[in-house]
Amino acid sequence: MRRWNGWGDEGFNLAMPEQGQDFLAARIGNGRPLADATLESVCAKVPESRLNPPGELEALIDTSPEARVRHARGQSLGDWLAMRSGEFGVFPDAVAFPTTSDEVRTLLHWATEQSIHLIPYGGGTSVAGHINPLDKGKPVLTVDMGKMNRLLDLDPESQIATFGAGTPGPLVESQLRAHGYTLGHFPQSFELSTVGGWVASRSSGQQSLRYGRIEQLFAGGRVETLQGTLNLPTIPASSAGPDIREMILGSEGRIGLITEVKVRVTPLPEHESFHVVFFPDWESARTASRLLVQNRTQLSMLRLSNAMETETQLALAGHPRLTGMLESFLSLRGAGTGKCMMTFGITGTRRQTRNALKEARSICKAQNGVYTGTRLGDKWAAKRFTMPYLREALWQMGYAVDTLETATDWDNVDNLLGLIENNLRDGLTDQQENTHVFTHLSHFYSQGCSIYTTYVFRVGDSYEETLARWQKLKTSTSELIVNNRGTISHQHGVGKDHAPYLPMEKGELGMLAIRSLCHTFDPDAILNPETLVK
Repeated sequence: MRRWNGWGDEGFNLAMPEQGQDFLAARIGNGRPLADATLESVCAKVPESRLNPPGELEALIDTSPEARVRHARGQSLGDWLAMRSGEFGVFPDAVAFPTTSDEVRTLLHWATEQSIHLIPYGGGTSVAGHINPLDKGKPVLTVDMGKMNRLLDLDPESQIATFGAGTPGPLVESQLRAHGYTLGHFPQSFELSTVGGWVASRSSGQQSLRYGRIEQLFAGGRVETLQGTLNLPTIPASSAGPDIREMILGSEGRIGLITEVKVRVTPLPEHESFHVVFFPDWESARTASRLLVQNRTQLSMLRLSNAMETETQLALAGHPRLTGMLESFLSLRGAGTGKCMMTFGITGTRRQTRNALKEARSICKAQNGVYTGTRLGDKWAAKRFTMPYLREALWQMGYAVDTLETATDWDNVDNLLGLIENNLRDGLTDQQENTHVFTHLSHFYSQGCSIYTTYVFRVGDSYEETLARWQKLKTSTSELIVNNRGTISHQHGVGKDHAPYLPMEKGELGMLAIRSLCHTFDPDAILNPETLVK
């Protein structure tokens, strides 16, 4: 059963090792947890639904309090605090569970006739407010695409697979694997997020160096709009005007509901492995990562942790004796205090991966990297989708954790990273509170890379105080990012939370074009209002 007020399966927990608890306490102090609301108490607050579905839709729609609670929020820290406190504010009036594109089209017609705000819901993993209902005076219908979760077609010659838009990551991969293929799109939210949600939010997977971001994988599909059905053909390339697929990528439910997604798949690789290298300092580590990607070394993934994230990860590993032995070895090899950890993946045929590993090790060695093999890389791969569960463990200890991510050109990486970390680290000093901040570069391009920063702070004496702390850190850092050549989102999308910062990136004319596109498909603004643009 999925947690109603947090991340993932309620039967799975990721414990914080004692060494990790001591590490955090030494940096930001001991936490004092806040009391959680119960599901029963929250359900009791849900008002009577304003929707009365007609007979042909009645079987698709659930107006029960629990269904509405479970679809009222995403996974941002603001959402987390709302769920934990029980103060949701606004609930959808009902949740629909369509099984076909025709049923989605019927729901759209009903929403138009009854002036209902309609919010598409994939895996509910949004950290930017995409799925949160607003109090706009109209009923709200959340459309859960989770029953549209099958592989509908597979063309092995063209290597194109068609999925229902509500298919979550594990089902995408298991259904493809049965035929010898993979999509290779592995965001950290892979366990819950859906292929339709990946397209709608322009998602990036951890192995995008090999497989590409979702915009490279998205070949076409079907979108149900208020103006009719939009079919996107799977043409390999075209110079016939603007690409209509690009209108759907990142549209976040403002244009229509994606019901079928056609993606470019790849045969399962013969070999895959993950490796770790430690560098003596950030400069050598950053240089090595840039050279690897600009040299087009055939890696499938690359992640570079700065010194503080490296120190934090080793402290949270939970094996102090083995960690101590590793620290001693690295120190002898010149990677002591200030060391930075690089994790990279190689995927393909055995010949390809052999050559890629040789090339990668050579580039890293030239920057004084210390290669440590695959043991730590295997541990990363085994846990890469479970790290969001750590928020639960930290919460029980009285800590709040959140992330910020952006991307910028190489010449600005160090500047922007420093501004982000300093702003977060000093953001609560006026309240005599410390913030633990660390960063990794998570996706790489010849031009630049993404910057992914995690910050941990103690919860306040109340939910209101904790929310205020988060809003101060989130708002000030978001403003800093867009004013210093960073995108407001590299992989999490815009939603409602990031919408105020989009004009800085797109410009006045760009925003006019986006608003005009949304108005063309949805003149009455009933689809996911105030998401992406107001």
